[in-house]
This record gives sequence, C-alpha cells and structure tokens, in this order.
Amino acid sequence: MQRVFSGIQPSGVPTLGNYLGAIRNWVPMQDTHESIFCVVDQHAITVWQDPKELARQTRDMAAALIACGLDPERCILFVQSHVHAHTRLAWIFNCVARIGWLNRMTQFKDKAGKDRENAGSGLYVYPNLMAADIHAYHATRVPVGEDQKQHLELANDIAEKFNHDYGVDFFPHIDPHIMGVAARVMSLRDGTKKMSKSDPSDQSRINLNDDADTISLKIRRAKTDPEPLPSEMQGLEGRPEARNLVGILAAVTGTTPEEVLREHGGQGFGTFKGVLADALVAHLSPIAAEARRLLADPGAVDALLRRGAERARAIAEPIVARAEELVGFLPPR
Repeated sequence: MQRVFSGIQPSGVPTLGNYLGAIRNWVPMQDTHESIFCVVDQHAITVWQDPKELARQTRDMAAALIACGLDPERCILFVQSHVHAHTRLAWIFNCVARIGWLNRMTQFKDKAGKDRENAGSGLYVYPNLMAADIHAYHATRVPVGEDQKQHLELANDIAEKFNHDYGVDFFPHIDPHIMGVAARVMSLRDGTKKMSKSDPSDQSRINLNDDADTISLKIRRAKTDPEPLPSEMQGLEGRPEARNLVGILAAVTGTTPEEVLREHGGQGFGTFKGVLADALVAHLSPIAAEARRLLADPGAVDALLRRGAERARAIAEPIVARAEELVGFLPPR
C-alpha cells in the first residue's frame, strides 16, 4: 500500500468546506493506503494563537476527525508537535531550500499582506516544515487542494536537491491526490470566496457542530439571486451562489450537480433551500453527536492522540535519523 500523509490546522470545529473538501475524502483512504493524518499545531503558530484556545481547538479538531470517520485503529492520527522528527527534518530542509524558491510561495504573500517585514519568520519558512511533515514518513501521496499544489512542488524540489547534494536516492517523489468536484465549498454570503473559519461572519459557513436550527437558519439566509434554478449546468454561469448551493446538495446526497438540476430545475430558492437544509441536517447531525460524545471525555481523546504519536514516531524516527546521518550529524547515542 502506498503511504499517504495529510495535515489539517487546528481551527477547532471544521467547517462544511473542510469536511467536503478534505476530511471526507480521507476516510476511504484508510482502506486503500497506509494513512497518516496529523493536526498541525506547529503550523498554526506561524500566526499568534491564544495558548488555551490552541490546545482546545487541537482537541476539538481531533475529535471532529474521528467523528467524521477517521478510525485510529485503521489510520495513524496524531498531533504534529508530539513527534519531534518533524522539526528536526524541517531544520535540515531550511538549509536545503533556496530563498528564491520560498520567495515564489504565493501563500506567504497572501497571509503576510502588505506588512511583510513584520511577519514572523515561521510564516515564511513553514513550507519547509510542510515538506518535512511529508518526507519524515517517506509518504508518496498527499491529498491536496489546488491551493496547496505549489507547496507540494516545493517539497519535491527539496527532496531532489537533498538527494543530489548528498549523492543518495533517499527521499521519494510525492504525487498529489487532487480532490474531486466538491473540493471547493464557497461562502454562504459570497459565492466567489472560499468557505473559511477566518471569515468574521459565522453566517458565511456551516460548522460541523451546528445544530439543526442553526443549519436551517444559515441556509435560509444564504445569499442567492432572484432567478429560479436552471435545469442545466450552463444556466449556473455567472451565478456563483446558486452554483455553490447546488454543489453542496450534490455532495451531501452523493449525486452530481447535473442530477440536482434535473430534479430541482425551475424551483425557486425558497423551496430548494428547504431541501438543502434537510439534507445537511440529516448528513451532519450524526457527526456532531459523535464529536460531542468524544469531547465529553477529553482524556480519552488525548490518549488516542498519544498512541497515534507513538505509531508515527516509530515510522519517522529511523527516517529522520538516517537523514541526519547523511548530513553528517553525530548520532546522539
């Protein structure tokens, strides 16, 4: 089985966008790949985090992942900071990666904004840590969205340069596993923007722990246009909010946008939003209930994460120790 690695930032409870765009796609990989999933708390502190909130959100994210179907017995699920091999390899990669490569990373420019001189250096070099996250396990596949493909290319560049500089064939090439049609779930308030936790309006997103009334209210308030739904996909051109809601219903009912339009074409949004809200409640309520059950015993969640970290260390430690040996570091014992 190919080894797959993916990480997710501890933003607390995931949104519908996180779930449909990434988490749900991880679940079947447990049966087809050797699957390693990580809550990347070290990436999170590239921007300032309240320590108590970071700890709580890390546990909340882990519980949500399990509730969504990640089984700690069928995959390895852990917290990034619990496996020190990541940062040890990241330092080596800091010395391998070229400044010019990092200067091309568009996400740093986006996140740092105009005041780049005051951004933390971790925000600048975190793609090297992302590369270390993957290469510490010799993972060969990474499920990524389009916005992460550039970082994956950097990870391969770093591996190639390391292998060349030290005359080895040690770090393997990583292939992306691009998500399918539901990968981009957009804001309920602006269909041109991705659904995000960072949006100041909670009305812009569905959170996986929203109750039925909250989901229904958010869907009723979701921005739409005055035209009824078309019967074919061409009719969604120039209608980002309508396209978004159609895509969400298709994703949670296991159909396609074309099938949704064949069934609901000609309807006004008042009727369609009721159907969508009911489908979301039916799909998400069991997930929310399981997450609440897990978080009622936080010690048990922490124990699962510690066991996951032990399994992760068993894979990463010999790989990173060998990388350190190749660089010329003396063994610690």
